[in-house]
This record gives sequence, structure tokens and C-alpha cells, in this order.
Amino acid sequence: MRWIHTPLPAAEVEEVCRRLEIGPVLAELMVRAGRKETAAASQFLHPALAGLQDPFLLVNLAAAVARLRRAIERRETLVVLGDYDVDGVSSTAFLVSVLRRFGLDPRFVVPRRLEEGYGLSRGAIDRALEAGKPDLFVALDCGTNSHDELAYLQAQGVDAIVIEHQRSKEKVLADGILINPHVHAGSEEAPWRDLCTVGLVFKLVHGLLKQLRAENHPVAFRIHLKEYLDLVAMGTVADLVPLIGENRILARHGLQILQHTGRRGLRALMDVSGLKPGQEIQPVDISFRLGPRINASGRLADAALSVELMLSENAAFCVDAARQLDGFNRERQEIERAITEVAERMVEELYADAHGIVLFNEEWHPGVVGIVASRVTRKYHRPCIVLGEENGLAKGSGRSIYGLNLVETLGECADLLTSWGGHPMAVGVSLPRANLETFRERFTTAVRVSQRGLFAEPGLEVACWLTLEQIREELLTELEVLHPFGQGNPEPVFGLRGVRFRQRPEVFKELHFRFHLEDERGRRVYGVAWKLAHRVPPLGTPVDLAVQVAWNVYNDRKLLQMELLDWRLTEAAAAVLAPA
Repeated sequence: MRWIHTPLPAAEVEEVCRRLEIGPVLAELMVRAGRKETAAASQFLHPALAGLQDPFLLVNLAAAVARLRRAIERRETLVVLGDYDVDGVSSTAFLVSVLRRFGLDPRFVVPRRLEEGYGLSRGAIDRALEAGKPDLFVALDCGTNSHDELAYLQAQGVDAIVIEHQRSKEKVLADGILINPHVHAGSEEAPWRDLCTVGLVFKLVHGLLKQLRAENHPVAFRIHLKEYLDLVAMGTVADLVPLIGENRILARHGLQILQHTGRRGLRALMDVSGLKPGQEIQPVDISFRLGPRINASGRLADAALSVELMLSENAAFCVDAARQLDGFNRERQEIERAITEVAERMVEELYADAHGIVLFNEEWHPGVVGIVASRVTRKYHRPCIVLGEENGLAKGSGRSIYGLNLVETLGECADLLTSWGGHPMAVGVSLPRANLETFRERFTTAVRVSQRGLFAEPGLEVACWLTLEQIREELLTELEVLHPFGQGNPEPVFGLRGVRFRQRPEVFKELHFRFHLEDERGRRVYGVAWKLAHRVPPLGTPVDLAVQVAWNVYNDRKLLQMELLDWRLTEAAAAVLAPA
């Protein structure tokens, strides 16, 4: 792995340290992230809810607020259709909950992936209309490109609001009210540009409450937006949007609300996920504990169960539903492990030299191949599309590597695809099986051209170099102002030079190892290395370490722990040990 570190001017770091009144390590991290100006840096370090901009700056938000206001006044019938991932589920639960507070009784629908496909499909719409045509149809986390489907609703006299953050590959919708910062010009530099759908729903509800409070609506004064930030944090973190700008504000405060949430459903889900009451919630807990359990229902069953869990006040139902989601998640994990083993063999036997990887097996479950694509991409550091079969189509998900926009790359193959869309790093795609080989060739060619014929070597950005003496609890306390870490605000990697292992690390589960190091005063600093048991550092030989530092909470004890990401021999040691 290639280590990357660009030294910064010491005078610049010192000046930021003095001006912002922060420590030198934090100052270096701020300079490296380009957050040197006092106002911007202070806003980043202290993200306040008061820093959220006027919701009515979003294109079409005023029109959507006016339409919802009319629905409330006239007690109209509504249907809310949300996608089946965490963002869609959180968005649906949020909007339905607020509308219920105003006396409406919106029906909610979540697409059944295997029967109806992705997003705002005709099948999902027809199922939503079985109980009668509503006055208003709200599509969440889908619909930006659903021209025919929205025209179908319009022809039946049903108004529509679409709230989504996917980039559009077609013309702007002619029917319905669309709120999507990536479609309308003028929001390129806005702090709400990268909000996911639940963040956009937050803006919509904020605007609705502002309007109704101005009219002295009594219910509007009883609704406190802060109480919904737990749902906003769930969708924001799980959807991997950049945690900067307004996303940072919402996620930072939302994680604090989530830690003490009063939602019975979330508490039950935390319980089956191994999160204790009052335990500090980190983004990783959403990404690897709560989120996968919600996603599993949409991948293997009906994600409406997850929405019902978020909305329910029935304790017995919440416990039962959370256990069901936990069972779906275990089933998903077993399926994923089996598919990943086959996928990795295919790469090594058939596509070892391919710049872009496209894998297909008609027996693979389309609902779980996204995780498989992530694992293959990480292991081989190449963009990967993994496809199963659904209704005669090759259908699945893709994941990319840093620096390669997967949406643009798929644009080179658009004529071969039935549907595609998503983010630069993650996409959904479907195509006729007959186009598979041509697509595979075109895709890998597009990746090769983008990378100028070279395989991208994994890189590790070292934020700054520290001594072992600096790895102390005070450092972690200082770094807490940078939380939450995520896309756009990565957790810093620190380098340690010339460290010597005096005792052999303890390998466990044949995959990982634990270790400890001693500083010059004999103080022990403990660490763990995940999936590095095949690369245990040598004893007594000076090595450089790349580590992250965090609190390890175990049995109600909170201890500093390093996570070893990579190591290398120091230059001097490498020269001595090099073959003659």
C-alpha cells in the first residue's frame, strides 16, 4: 500500500493553532482539510442547528409546502412511497409521523424489490392505489427519472411531490413538484447540496412548520423538529453522503438524539444490535449494526416492516419486529458470505487483469449483491459491478474506488442498460442478459481509459506524524470536535516512526492480532489489527505504523486503543534487510 503524506508549512499550522486557540495536531488536521479561515473553521468545529439555512432556498420547496398545507387544511388522502433502504425508511417514517400529528392518515408503501423492482415503479404505484386513489402522492428517495410513472398518476388526477437526491440522467420532471438539489441549478455551493432524502424531508418539514407557525397553527408549535433528528442521522450516515455542511450539523446533533431516543422501535433495534441504553452512538454503529438490519428487510422481505417499527408505540410489536429484522440480517450475512466466496474465485480465475470487474450469476440474490460488490472492490481495489437475475434481467449494484465516478463511467455504456443511477461511489444497474458480455468489455475499457491504462494502487493518506508519547487520552478528547467522521470528513490516520515491538502480538481467530507498545516512560499503549494476522510486524526491528485512535468501550470501561491499518519497515531497517 502506498502511503501519502504532504508536509505542511509549520508557520501556517502555528498561525491556525494560535488564531483558533486549538492544539497543534488539530490545527494541522484543519489546515490539511482546507478549513483555515476563522469563520468556516469555527462553524465546522462547532456545528450549531442555528447554522441551518432557510429551507425555502431550495427550489420548489415553497410549492411543496403549499401543497402539503392544502392537504392539511382539506384533510386530503395521501400516499407516501419511500425506497427500501435506510434513507427511504427514515424519510417515510419521518414524514408520516409529522403528517399524523396534523390529523392526516397517510398510507405508506415501500416497493417490494423482487416483485416490483426499484423505486417508483408502476407495480408499486398500482399496489398503492388498490385502497383508492389519493389526493396527493409523495415519493421519497426515488422518482427523479420516473417520467412515465408520474404522468400515469397525473392522468388519474393525483398530484405528486418527489423528494430525492439522486443525480438525474434525463430531463427535469414535467409532472409533479420535484425537490432535488442535484437537478436544479444554483445549489452547487450550497451547504444543503449533498443532503440525502431524509435531510431534504427535514428541510420540507422545517418549511412547513415555519409557514404554519406564522399562521398561528396550534399543532405546528407543539412539534419540535429536534425530536426527529435521530431518524435524520440514521438516513444521513447510512447513505454515505458527505458529512460536511448541513449534513454535518444534522448528523452531529442527530447522533446525540439517537443515543437517548424515545422511539420504542429504535430502542428495540438497538437492543438486538448489542447497543446498550445510553451508550454513545457512533456512525459505525449505524453503518454496521442498525443500518444493515433495516436494509435486510428490503433486500430479503418487505421493508414496510422497518417503517412500522420506526412508527410503532407498541412495545411487544417492536421487540418482535426487531427480532425479525435481526433474523433477516443473519440470513443476509450467510447469503453474502457464500456469494462473496464465489465472486472472489471468479475474479482470480477469469478477471484478474480486468480494470473494471463485472460479475454475474443467475442464482445470486439481487438484494444482497451490493455488499458483495463492496467487498470485492475493497479487496482488489477495482470498481466492481455484481449482478444477479431478476425477471429475466441481469440486475444488481456497483461500487467504485476513490477518484473514479461510477455514474459517469456507466454513462459510457448507457445504450446497453435498462436502468442505472446512484452516486459516484455506488450505483444500481440492470440490463438484458444478452448485453452482458458487451457491457463487460465496454465497462472495463471505460475504466481503463479513465485510469490511463494503469491499475490504481491503494493509497493511505497519513494526516500527520506523531510520537507514541502524543497518543494519549487528551488527544482523543481534543479530536472529539471533529466527530462525526464519514464521507467528506474521514477519520484521520496518524503515522508513528521507528516503533519497535518488544513482545510478540497475540493472534486471535487466526485473522487479527492484539498488541501493545511502550513509550519512553514505559507507558503501555494498546492496539488491535483487523485481518492482518498474515502480516505481524517483526520483533525488535524499527517499523513505521499507520494507525487510527479511538475509545474502546468494553464492559463499561473506556480505554484508548490504536487500530493498526498498515506497517512498513523504516527506511534504515529496509536498507539493512534488503538482499545484497
